[in-house]
Amino acid sequence: MTKIAVILAGCGHQDGSEIREAVITLLALDHYGAEVQCFAPNRPQVDVINHMTSAKKTQERNILEEAARIARGNIKELGTLKAEDFDGLIMPGGFGMAKNFSTMLTDPDNVTAKEDIKAIILGFHKAGKPIGAMCIAPIVVAAALGGGIKPHLTVGEYSATLANLGATQEVCESEQICVDNDNRLVSCSAYMRDDKLGKIGDGIAALVMKVIEMAKKGKTYEV
Repeated sequence: MTKIAVILAGCGHQDGSEIREAVITLLALDHYGAEVQCFAPNRPQVDVINHMTSAKKTQERNILEEAARIARGNIKELGTLKAEDFDGLIMPGGFGMAKNFSTMLTDPDNVTAKEDIKAIILGFHKAGKPIGAMCIAPIVVAAALGGGIKPHLTVGEYSATLANLGATQEVCESEQICVDNDNRLVSCSAYMRDDKLGKIGDGIAALVMKVIEMAKKGKTYEV
């Protein structure tokens, strides 16, 4: 059975993982017969947002505890995730993915990935194992890999941030995916496009199916 790690960034599209993207990802992985384990870092969120008003709240929430809401408690600390234990990696989006795993909020002109997520992405890439990233998560992937690798990714429309990170890009509709066979990356726009849930779900399902297909083929290149 194909084993896929899913990284979550909390619970809620404004300060954590986009719930619909995460649930559709988990549903598609189950539908295609993958064995899944969710992971999240055990540290505070960058901020907490009222999802009705979009106002920032003066409270602290833990990323791992919030992500456990989506995973129904079946979640492990990010630091225990090792590429050798899995066949592929998928990262749903949500603004919390950018806030909690990169400097996009604090230094948007020079985005870097946090060290914990950077090490994991580099580990999967070096092992030749596929990485799926949706919504804003491709920016975190590009930041982790660095400009020298020049990944091919999409966030739907053209992104100056991706360009600054050295990525080549592809404009994709909601139900389409962008495939980088050389770097074994799969990306889709998800809620970077304000589209119908059905179309967004089709794109996520296509991403999941492609990641599983790549994982079954195994390593095809040397880093």
